[in-house]
Amino acid sequence: MSRFHNIAFVAGQTPEARDAYARLSAMYGNAEPAQADAIVALGGDGLMLQTLHNFMKSGKPIYGMHRGTVGFLMNDYAVENLRERLDESTATIIHPLLMRATDAGGKVHEHRAINEVSLFRQSAQAAHLRVLIDGQERMSELIADGLLVATPAGSTAYNLSVQGPIIPINAPLLALTPISPFRPRRWRGALLPDKATISIEVTEAEKRPVAAVADHDEVRSVRSVEVTMDHTIAINLLFDPGHNLDDRILREQFGV
Repeated sequence: MSRFHNIAFVAGQTPEARDAYARLSAMYGNAEPAQADAIVALGGDGLMLQTLHNFMKSGKPIYGMHRGTVGFLMNDYAVENLRERLDESTATIIHPLLMRATDAGGKVHEHRAINEVSLFRQSAQAAHLRVLIDGQERMSELIADGLLVATPAGSTAYNLSVQGPIIPINAPLLALTPISPFRPRRWRGALLPDKATISIEVTEAEKRPVAAVADHDEVRSVRSVEVTMDHTIAINLLFDPGHNLDDRILREQFGV
């Protein structure tokens, strides 16, 4: 008997995703997420990211099927043999980042990110940032459009587009990557242990305002941001055999 008798489906808003939702619900039923053995997300990576945020504390394994645009985190779509595919799938465990951002009024905002925490300049003025790792200053001044901290799962997303390193999914590392750095001009970032505490202070904050974003949650006019990986939350992502995230990240490093 399958380990995944009760399945909860969630879907994006594209016609393809809604059609898949209707067909799969009719064939397998659609359990309430709290009673489900697994959650199946139908859409693209945006829908998967939303699903991971919504259910990150549930302990439910999450399996995506591609019914959207970008599908890096998704498996191929098929209606047949879903329970068998779930039984044969392999799990990849990922942990989110925890961002604590202090705004101009001194209020602390906490948000979690699956992919990355990013700091961006809010105006035409470049951001001036001071970087500390585990309380020790490592860079007294970075002048750039911004700076981001990426997880292994997020290293192939925005981090890669700003020429950050690709990190194997099981590596205990975080990428610290500048966004359009002006000074130091040749600094390309750093790889850090995933147990590190990364503190970023905004200097000249009144003249050079900076926003902080954890995936899609934004805090404007921040004064400082602390980023750590939250190892208390473990998210199980399910992938078909031969189609797991390890393989895909490895292929990205060879450009295939």
